[in-house]
Amino acid sequence: MTLQDFLDYVKTGQPLDTPEIYRFLDDMSEEARRVTFRLNSAYHDQKEIRTLLCELFGHSVSETLKMFPPFYTDFGKNIHIGDGVFINACCNFQDHGGIYIGDRCQIGHNVVFATLNHGIRPEERRSMTPAPIILGRNVWVGSNSTILQGVTIGDNAVIAAGAVVTKDVPADTVAGGVPARIIKKIE
Repeated sequence: MTLQDFLDYVKTGQPLDTPEIYRFLDDMSEEARRVTFRLNSAYHDQKEIRTLLCELFGHSVSETLKMFPPFYTDFGKNIHIGDGVFINACCNFQDHGGIYIGDRCQIGHNVVFATLNHGIRPEERRSMTPAPIILGRNVWVGSNSTILQGVTIGDNAVIAAGAVVTKDVPADTVAGGVPARIIKKIE
């Protein structure tokens, strides 16, 4: 399986549950860990961080991206980041299903993006179902938040610290809580 084959398959939303996919994911996880260990094990200036992220993501990143490591991912090849984005320390991007971060977003400490889910029944738990996470422009995700698979967050929205976002969040709103709900409209 090639990376493009996998990315095309993920877009169908079908379960990731074949031996071929498991082998591919194991290989990709090893590659991602090699790069993230280098990223996280020493000081790097922002240019060096972006160079390592290009290697991890498999494509170029904006020169306006700013990140404070450590940063964690077990895949890395399905992360797409716009211009002027800031990602704070200790974030974990499980990006198999795709993570799309719009221009000027701010991501707080310890934020988790989880694009995979498992079946509820015991016999289905090894099967993973992917769905993308999409952040519009100028979204602020507060520290210790978790954004789950298939969620879209609209432009200018704010996710309060500690929120668990299980459903879409409209533009120009503040959402918080577990599970997150709309708290107020941004005027």
